[in-house]
Amino acid sequence: MKHFSVLKNEVLEALNLESGAVIDCTLGYGGHTLSLLEQNPNIHIYAFDRDESALSLAKQRLAPYASRLHIQHCAFANALDSLGNEQLARVRGILADIGVSSMQLDDKHRGFSFTSNNLDMRMDSTQNLNAAKVINTYSAMRLEEIFRIYGEIRQSKKLTELIVSTREKKPFESALELSELIERHFPRIGGIHPATLAFQALRIEVNGELEQLQTLLQSIESAFINGVLYDCKVAIISFHSLEDRIIKQTFKQWAKSCKCGENALKCECGNNNALGSILTKKPILPSETEIIQNKRSRSAKLRIFQLGAKI
Repeated sequence: MKHFSVLKNEVLEALNLESGAVIDCTLGYGGHTLSLLEQNPNIHIYAFDRDESALSLAKQRLAPYASRLHIQHCAFANALDSLGNEQLARVRGILADIGVSSMQLDDKHRGFSFTSNNLDMRMDSTQNLNAAKVINTYSAMRLEEIFRIYGEIRQSKKLTELIVSTREKKPFESALELSELIERHFPRIGGIHPATLAFQALRIEVNGELEQLQTLLQSIESAFINGVLYDCKVAIISFHSLEDRIIKQTFKQWAKSCKCGENALKCECGNNNALGSILTKKPILPSETEIIQNKRSRSAKLRIFQLGAKI
């Protein structure tokens, strides 16, 4: 299985550092970290992932750089909490690639793909909640909400009714069963498999992806306010509109100098509250060449914020 690091060149350009440290919140198979270590011979990397199988493979791949690398099993939301202030003070870059890796998608035992023989979708296999539990035990109201909000599926009610009526006869046991059911009742749009958004919604629910992202962003803000992470670039790659919207809105709030409410007659906050500046007014997208090489990169968006660099 060929592994591609999404937007690798763009990440390397953003995090071209002479010294200091980088936090890779989502190590995965280690593609971004490997490239950063090769490009920046004087940096250290604190790398985290909640997928133990990915960590095991990454450790083997990155063994030649062990002296400059610190790897830990941890959800990306808690990455900064795992480091002390002395370590955080050295950090000049934070990277998070919050999509599902090709390695996870291609492993049919993980239950992420449409043809998987089980229904799992856990990034951390030690947690209890999986996709089978969501599909087979959640109430119709909660399922419809997940598909409508996390999948942004227009026919979420129809999809929920279909799933509930099917599971009453026999619980779902595989991702293949679910994807085939959806494919029989919903058309492909633009060549995209009709189960794509439903699987996205399930994955977000199982792994708490939006809450993880919000927690990570809050921890970055808190660390900066507490006096660390100065002159640090935050680079986040997302793969769907819900994540990208959270990142975009958070970066806009971070860049605001005045925090007074809209109804304030005059500024009373000091007008000096910006955490830094947005480096990407629009998200950086993969090139056509990259999309041809790796079609899974087509929905990737990279946004970058410079902490401690006020406009």
